[in-house]
Amino acid sequence: MEMTHYMSLLAENQPWNLIIFMVIPVVMAETITITEFFIIFNRIENGGIRTLNKICSIFVGLYFTGIFIYLFKNAVIPLTLTSGWHTWVDVVAVGFYLSGVVFLLPLALLELGIIFKNRTSKEKMKIHFILVGGFLVVAHIAMIFGMVNPSIINSMENMKM
Repeated sequence: MEMTHYMSLLAENQPWNLIIFMVIPVVMAETITITEFFIIFNRIENGGIRTLNKICSIFVGLYFTGIFIYLFKNAVIPLTLTSGWHTWVDVVAVGFYLSGVVFLLPLALLELGIIFKNRTSKEKMKIHFILVGGFLVVAHIAMIFGMVNPSIINSMENMKM
């Protein structure tokens, strides 16, 4: 069975690639999401849950930026230059996975006080929530398309209507 580069990356070098590229970012995002609900519903401005949320946000933002740079340099550029993509499904899976940096890097920068420093705590909380939600959306789209067998797409082109 042919698989997307997204799935082959996770399947190779078990269990390390799975842990590095999937478990750590997703567990961090889920931890942020769960603590985010406690923070929002209880209007928590400081304390243990807020500290955990902040540490996870900074860590995953910087961590995923490293993943983005590594995979862009070692996968996206070579696959593009050699036409090695396994149909458009492969590009969508990898593209959506890597687009997570658009949400996670600003999350870290927000928590470090580098961006949005003149916003109120309520506005920052709203931005934080939107960034976490955005990452979860693109990560799930990447997972869905990453699980598709690209050979089905190729064979579907010849399908009679």
